[in-house]
Amino acid sequence: MNILELAADAGMLIVLDGRIGHTEYRSVHGTLDAFQRFVHALESALVNSEESDGSQFQGSLCAESSSS
Repeated sequence: MNILELAADAGMLIVLDGRIGHTEYRSVHGTLDAFQRFVHALESALVNSEESDGSQFQGSLCAESSSS
């Protein structure tokens, strides 16, 4: 699950603030409504993840880096 995709799908803006080496620094901006949509999407994704593999959440959140 990519939390940056969840945030963008919820209507939030993801800004690349800078890049140092292979590390990217990003900010996420949006309205309270967009943040609430993000939280609901994250909750749903976590519930679906737990149901599909029968285990508890163990750090499956990721922010895919587009650095080369």
